Amino acid sequence: MELAKNKKLCCGCGACAEICPMQAITMKPDEEGFLYPVIDEDICIECGLCESRCHELMPAGSDFVRGEPVFYIAHNNDEEVIMKSASGGAFSALSDVILAEGGVVYGAVFDKDFNIVHGRAETTEERNRMRSSKYVQSVVSSEIYAQLKEDLEAGRKVLFTGTPCQIAGVQTFLDRDYDNLILCDVICHSVPSPLMWREYLKMLEDENGGKITYVNFRDKTEGWQRASTFKGFRYKIDDGELKKDDRFYRLFFGWKTIARPSCSACKYAQVNRPSDITIADYWGVERFAPDWKDFYGVSFILTTSQKGVDLLNACKDTMRFEQRDPSEQISENHRLRGPMGILEEEREAFWKDYQEKGFVYALGTMPL
Repeated sequence: MELAKNKKLCCGCGACAEICPMQAITMKPDEEGFLYPVIDEDICIECGLCESRCHELMPAGSDFVRGEPVFYIAHNNDEEVIMKSASGGAFSALSDVILAEGGVVYGAVFDKDFNIVHGRAETTEERNRMRSSKYVQSVVSSEIYAQLKEDLEAGRKVLFTGTPCQIAGVQTFLDRDYDNLILCDVICHSVPSPLMWREYLKMLEDENGGKITYVNFRDKTEGWQRASTFKGFRYKIDDGELKKDDRFYRLFFGWKTIARPSCSACKYAQVNRPSDITIADYWGVERFAPDWKDFYGVSFILTTSQKGVDLLNACKDTMRFEQRDPSEQISENHRLRGPMGILEEEREAFWKDYQEKGFVYALGTMPL
């Protein structure tokens, strides 16, 4: 039996490995650094559970039936929170509610080597590591899946955040709804390769002759606006001065050479989301809602369930928000209209150059 024969139909969520009754599935990186399920044929009993429960193999919409989406603009009342957030501080406000009730928050964090993994937070200090964007596919480990279920079974309120395919993976793993679980996804452009992220960091270290000690994908020194998104990467070498570089963004946003293959076929790139609540940047604020414009960021929030609405309403003392016409963000947030396009020939050429001549050479072949 073979899973993920078509890599465009595997998002790497790892739910199949977690639900396998024989523990016959291991998530292993391919030559591009993306995780895919590998089956131990000596253990597999061919029960078919992994395929029958896979959310990527289900028709779009059949695995996430939610309510009518409602669109909002939002802005945290605390300017310090906004400065430390990717946009308008919505995640902090939402997660503050959960933590204040003695709940738990799950989200993407940097580990000590700046790999991106999912973590668990019970305090604001732990939660703060989850703030801001991290443009690499995070790993949701077996330990995180197990801890999530343990928290839910213990009756603790849980906010789980991630990309929409990770949210769908959680639903696959749990296979039931929990009243104490709120699912929150981010509108994501695509997920870049963890391997390319590590190669990029190594290149920066080699160029600077030191060790990376700080990274930030969405620094707001130049403000918050769509154009600044591509200029926001900052890093430090040996805790020295803040430096900037845009080459990883060019690979990711510009040339689209390092995204996971499944991102170009993402069925969650639409207004009907798999979560209770969705957060993103409120692009186009200067045209649609100029009174809300803030140099350092404004959030877009979309609710699709009563749980999402209730959580948003619980933030009224720390974040202002108002309902908006859906057409505004459908026009501005492209991943609400469909998945990203990939230039297949350029992508293939980049990876061929990387495999044969290395990252620095492959990067140098990309147009400026």
